[in-house]
Amino acid sequence: NHASGHTGGLGVGLSLVRTLTEMHGGTVSAASDGPGRGAVFTVRLPLPDAALAGTPRPEKREETSLHDGVARRVLVVDDNRDAADSLARLVGALGAEARVAYDGLSALREAERFQPHAVFLDIGMPDIDGYAVARELRSRPLGDAMAIVAVTGWGQPQDRARAAEAGFDRHFVKPIDEAAVREILAAPGRAAPPGARPPAAASVR
Repeated sequence: NHASGHTGGLGVGLSLVRTLTEMHGGTVSAASDGPGRGAVFTVRLPLPDAALAGTPRPEKREETSLHDGVARRVLVVDDNRDAADSLARLVGALGAEARVAYDGLSALREAERFQPHAVFLDIGMPDIDGYAVARELRSRPLGDAMAIVAVTGWGQPQDRARAAEAGFDRHFVKPIDEAAVREILAAPGRAAPPGARPPAAASVR
């Protein structure tokens, strides 16, 4: 947001570029002469002609895709559309089907239709916050099997404690990195047994 003087990014873009580039046998590198001197990002991809001429293409890294992973359906929820869309693209690049919701009520409706294996859920949303969304999801028939992961700007100890009480399995301060996303997609089950969660809150419709 340049108007407010903030020039930082969401932190997901470069990770997404790297994942997509490596899926095509390429590499990404970055270089800078220091603070205030800018940066150069270099993307190298193999030429199709080289492959046709019999030059072996670089092998795809085995861990790049999660087509054999457990999380086939992932719901990304964030009222910041750029953050939600970027994370959904990363999830898709890693081999899962991603859907996006931009507010709490939409998230609950989409979860009912989509039945996700994992939910990446922002906490600070204008209509229903992530705590209430997590409690409602946990109260549903498949709620105990679903991984609910906080991806939020709220990272104080009290925020983490409140998230755990609401039924979140994991808590990440934005931006979540690719390694963490990959780990969650590969093993999206609950981090704690169902009996460890608090009683479900009243249903939010």
